Amino acid sequence: MRILALDVGDKTIGVAVCDELKLTAQGVEVVRRTSAARDFARLNELITQYEVGLVVIGLPKNMNGTIGPRGELVKDFANDLVQAVPNVEIKFWDERLSTVAAQKALIAADVSRAKRRQVIDKMAAVFILQGYLDSLSRG
Repeated sequence: MRILALDVGDKTIGVAVCDELKLTAQGVEVVRRTSAARDFARLNELITQYEVGLVVIGLPKNMNGTIGPRGELVKDFANDLVQAVPNVEIKFWDERLSTVAAQKALIAADVSRAKRRQVIDKMAAVFILQGYLDSLSRG
């Protein structure tokens, strides 16, 4: 079973998946949010396609470790995902600075500003998932 990671935003959901050995994360796509039903249907398709058993959702925390309004919205999203796709386990992963790290990596790769906007959420999901995978190898 593979692991899928999500970077949940208001307008998009970045999606990444790991290889079968759970060593590396690869970006899959950016889901443009339209409605809860469509969003969850697309995520369910990806979960089925990649034979996912665990979904890691980036949980935005404040720099002091507390969970603010954005984090509460992500938790609500996760609760709704569990209802829509009950056969998958959900875990949260601290995503502080994942978008910043993704942005820096894209700038270092000389990706244009317009292209960065299109892929930043997918890259953030990759950073979230790779962090989670790295924690498994240390544990």
